[in-house]
Amino acid sequence: MKRLRALVAVGVLALASAGAGTAQADALSPASGAGRCPAAEIFATDNTAVITDPADPRLRTRLHRFDREVREIIRSHGARTESSTLLDGVFWSSDEQQATYERSREFDVARVDANGLHHIADVIRKQYDQESVLTFRCLPRTSPETDAVEIQAGGVSATRLRDALLADPVARERLGGGSVALDGRLILIAPIADLPLARKFTARLGVDWNSVEVRYGDEEFVA
Repeated sequence: MKRLRALVAVGVLALASAGAGTAQADALSPASGAGRCPAAEIFATDNTAVITDPADPRLRTRLHRFDREVREIIRSHGARTESSTLLDGVFWSSDEQQATYERSREFDVARVDANGLHHIADVIRKQYDQESVLTFRCLPRTSPETDAVEIQAGGVSATRLRDALLADPVARERLGGGSVALDGRLILIAPIADLPLARKFTARLGVDWNSVEVRYGDEEFVA
């Protein structure tokens, strides 16, 4: 999964300011964690191409074989996965100064700890020649390991997400991008320190902040 290398630095910054970030989250978050939050999530793809045309036929793949193969990797390392979700991702490349599309999948993972999740993600990264694989562990808001939020909101398309990124230089550099499920559900993971920015960005997408679901947890770009 192509993610800005700068995002790793942003994540480290969020850890350093976790106390202030949590205070911001208390003020900015709607009712959080209303839906079922899996123990952990892995966001991954087998794509290595830069795709800039939303009509590119490669974006119509449903990644069925990739789904089966990643599930087997997860199971072979002692964890369990019950479902995966097909996503349309949009990510900003600072190096190429353009937004790129990619098809990916989000895998719900259970029976895994932080070290196991990291190892599985690294195996996936190496097998599919990815710069990084994103993981997210759902945790209580007050956990000392919590450094990020996962924002979910309906009514967003991948093209609208791309247009919003292109129109917002700060958001595209600090948030890097996001994903949209086929049902139009935005999935945006951001460091807690960037929660105010994420709120403004979702507003640009036409999302009512009172309708979003915010999950707290620990993000890692396994690179």
